Amino acid sequence: MSQLSFSFDSSLLIRDEQGRYLPATGDQILAAARKVIDLKVQRGAAFTSPELVKEYLVAKLAGFEHEVFAALFLDAKHHLIQYVEMFRGTIDSASVYPREVVKEALRLNAAAVIFSHNHPSGHPEPSQADKTLTQRLKEALALVEVRSLDHIIVAGQHTVSFAERGLL
Repeated sequence: MSQLSFSFDSSLLIRDEQGRYLPATGDQILAAARKVIDLKVQRGAAFTSPELVKEYLVAKLAGFEHEVFAALFLDAKHHLIQYVEMFRGTIDSASVYPREVVKEALRLNAAAVIFSHNHPSGHPEPSQADKTLTQRLKEALALVEVRSLDHIIVAGQHTVSFAERGLL
């Protein structure tokens, strides 16, 4: 029995300012993927399962070489109001200010929030600092009656959910 094999150029191309098509860089591909996920999951989309939230956050946060802290602001029925990348850090940390998260939740009139950040190291296990921060955010938001539903850490294609682990 003969075996067929196919060979083709699998690189993605982008068009530059002069109209020429050039191979896309990894960063350009990730940026395009983030734009596509924004179009796919727009304001009003319902997050009906933890897996859907994780898939969305992996698409948004995987591939960054620095930490990014983001929040999904939701209405009372857990429909997306807005995804906001709130803080940017270094390769292994990001400063997060609960006051700013509360201000954004109030500005958007959110009823609930899902926190997320990435671990560029590829290890999704939460640190003690992650646990402490999550508790501070939860307490601050509770004062203005905004529920903290989860904190999801993204490390490449792997995720850890604080809610699923009983940490929230």
